[in-house]
Amino acid sequence: MKTNFLKIFTVIALVAFSSCKDKAKEAETTEAEDAAVAEASAVTYKAIADESTIEWKGFKPTGTHTGTISIAEGSVSVNDGNIESGSFAIDMNSITVTDIPVEKEGNAKLTGHLKSADFFDVEAYPKAKFEVTGLETVDGKTMLSGNLTMKETTNNISIPVTTSMDGDMMKLTSETFTIDRSKWNVKYGSKSFFDDLGDSFINDDIELKVNLVAKKA
Repeated sequence: MKTNFLKIFTVIALVAFSSCKDKAKEAETTEAEDAAVAEASAVTYKAIADESTIEWKGFKPTGTHTGTISIAEGSVSVNDGNIESGSFAIDMNSITVTDIPVEKEGNAKLTGHLKSADFFDVEAYPKAKFEVTGLETVDGKTMLSGNLTMKETTNNISIPVTTSMDGDMMKLTSETFTIDRSKWNVKYGSKSFFDDLGDSFINDDIELKVNLVAKKA
């Protein structure tokens, strides 16, 4: 019995270690800042909702879950190929789970739980928001900073992005990055809020990757 217990414990520990090791770097997170204001000469690009998504990955000791969230609407103002300002809304009710087949009961169960008051409480907070506060080059990478608001809590994050222009179209893609959900008061299963979870906790880190497609207005 003791040998079996040790084997099970070792497997869980290895999964947890692997999950932690493979996580993307956490985005620099600070207090909210003033929104950026574009020059009058800037060109506006409006987000195409059907083609703009955010990929997510959540972690727990026994493995991971993945999914997507849709960008509902928004725009960015661009000058000489650089983003000067912008904001977009994130449709929290559009959360999907991609690691469990849609026809499986577990898919609907997890999706419903993520939408519930335990996590993102989409009934009370149907949309999250990202508002650009600045753009700068750091160590050869383009870093986009902005205020991310979820559940009425706002923090400023800075993430590495690449942008490309093709005629009237613009694409913005972020590198995969991590945010600490506890900083936005997403409390369920978080060791940042509860001390008696044992191995039943869920990591605070959530990996995100932004894929924004926009068209010249």
